[in-house]
Amino acid sequence: MDLASHRPWREIEIGDIAKAANVSLAEFRDLFPSKGAVLGALSRMIDREVLEGTTDDLAGEPAHERIFDVMMRRFDALQPYRQALRRIAQDLQYDPLSLAALNQVALNSQRFMLAAAGIDTEGPLGTLKLQGAVLVWANTMRTWLDDDDPTQAKTMARLDRELRRGERILEGAEDLRRLSAPFRAVGRAFLQGRRPSRPERRRTHDENGEADNPAAAI
Repeated sequence: MDLASHRPWREIEIGDIAKAANVSLAEFRDLFPSKGAVLGALSRMIDREVLEGTTDDLAGEPAHERIFDVMMRRFDALQPYRQALRRIAQDLQYDPLSLAALNQVALNSQRFMLAAAGIDTEGPLGTLKLQGAVLVWANTMRTWLDDDDPTQAKTMARLDRELRRGERILEGAEDLRRLSAPFRAVGRAFLQGRRPSRPERRRTHDENGEADNPAAAI
């Protein structure tokens, strides 16, 4: 991160990182399979810091407040690396493969962030919640990277807007799921009616087998 705060990310070689960290290339290879894996390790380190600082103080608050608190604490944990992350973000915006890999890292991270906020990520809408949390985080991070105000007022305002937008989308998805429930039930009933049950299929098979097999009469 110190290297990235002074040099473009695309110009930093794995040899540079190993030298700065005072480890051999062999040791570096054992720890990280690629330069991008270092960013994944940073994300996990920040996850751990946030999770270790999670308490039940906001357990009775609305989901909006709980998620807001967790995400702001994550920004606080990333503060020492902001200059480096600013440079990295500038380079990676033109690297779709790295962005796709980092999206997976972000999905795993947000799964734990939502868990820390007491938000369920299983069930039919779980994937939508996770990807929505990633988008909220990514959009807010663009503001955070340039927010030099110690109070982080712009970051908090952006996070509040993004969360409210995500909540509206999720509410719409939940409404759509409720409205479509009767149609899904009819569809399942139709398919079940078209497909014979297992005992019926077995009985039909047995009857056909008896008719075609002369030895069946013995």
